[in-house]
Amino acid sequence: MQTTFYIHEFEELVTEDRNWTEAFRTAVLKIRENGGGKLIIPSGTFFTRSIQLTSNMELHLESGAVLHFTDDIENYEIIDIEFEGVPMKMHMPCIYAKGEVNVAVTGYGTINGNGSRWWKDFRQLQAARPYLICFFECSRVRMSEVHLVNSPAWTVHPAYCKDVSIQGISIKNPSDSPNTDGIDPDSCQNVRIADCLIDVGDDCIAIKSGTEETPVKVPCENITITGCNMIHGHGGVVIGSEMSGCIRNVTVSNCTFQDTDRGIRLKTRRHRGGAMERLTFTNIVMDRVLCPFIFNMYYFCGKNGKEQYVWDKEPYPVDHGTPMIRDILISNIIVNDAQVSAGFIYGLPERPVENITFSNCQIRMSKDGEPGQAAMMGHMEPTRAAGFFIRNAKNITMRDVIIEQAEGPVFDTDTTAQVSIL
Repeated sequence: MQTTFYIHEFEELVTEDRNWTEAFRTAVLKIRENGGGKLIIPSGTFFTRSIQLTSNMELHLESGAVLHFTDDIENYEIIDIEFEGVPMKMHMPCIYAKGEVNVAVTGYGTINGNGSRWWKDFRQLQAARPYLICFFECSRVRMSEVHLVNSPAWTVHPAYCKDVSIQGISIKNPSDSPNTDGIDPDSCQNVRIADCLIDVGDDCIAIKSGTEETPVKVPCENITITGCNMIHGHGGVVIGSEMSGCIRNVTVSNCTFQDTDRGIRLKTRRHRGGAMERLTFTNIVMDRVLCPFIFNMYYFCGKNGKEQYVWDKEPYPVDHGTPMIRDILISNIIVNDAQVSAGFIYGLPERPVENITFSNCQIRMSKDGEPGQAAMMGHMEPTRAAGFFIRNAKNITMRDVIIEQAEGPVFDTDTTAQVSIL
């Protein structure tokens, strides 16, 4: 039977300024010595620096409990970790587990990353801002019900994990907070994200699998996302641009996107290699997005993004660094007040986007939207209420796709686009 511990059992270790860091460290050591256990945080506010979890441990926040992470940056431990697939130094995540089995964060309390100083000073830091919660090389990971706010950087980051369940959590970061993604599964297998509310300053959910610089490339696969509400942020569900280890077998269903810049967004570029394949998106409602569908193989943000091979529209030789986007089904989608474009599909001339089916999609463009760019790539003129822009695409099927109030052609294609409209 699991042993239960209460954080107040370790209150004698709390400092005069009510910092509970040593109390949490000692509690985790006790649980490790015990072979596992449940640590209960009761109602109240608990100031602390990073908490490192151990195997067979559940961190449980009762209703009214607040874990408030301090912003004394100089006192945070600096660790070796990955960010966007690249090894680097980072301040230890606020809640962190590495190489553990059976770890859980549960309850109806709040975890406050207190990110404002991190957001303000991140360019002057000696190491990267911490994730709010990071599970690294863990298996059987569970999160449920907790409320997460003000993350210093990405909010929930499972990396190289297996069997991850994230159920019913809510995330709220300011819309202008930098790089505060919601949930970012990275090189993970068997992940289920369900019934979550995500309102953030960057991508709501982003699925990744490393870049060409990642030492060991591991696929991100067998991902299910269902029943989630995405608000604000740069994208609802985003795949890439880190995808060198491949991303496959992803199902997204029964979700709503409101005021996100983009809806379903796939992005990569030359030299990344890997494949995005066998993806299904169904039963999704979007309101007031700039562009609901983006498949962009010329994404330029990040290191080396201004190099010629990234933006060059001439064909290159196909090699192990040539990425692939294929075998995608998008069905039963309702979009209201799309601002910039109904969709943007731009593959590489040497490897087009291929085998994409849109079925039963209703897209209503906004009459009052401001001009903008559908995708982040150079040399594209801003548009407003445009239809689908399609280049370097093979076997694209549009079945029962209705686009209302578009300005200009509903399907803007050229000889590089092979599109069937049914």
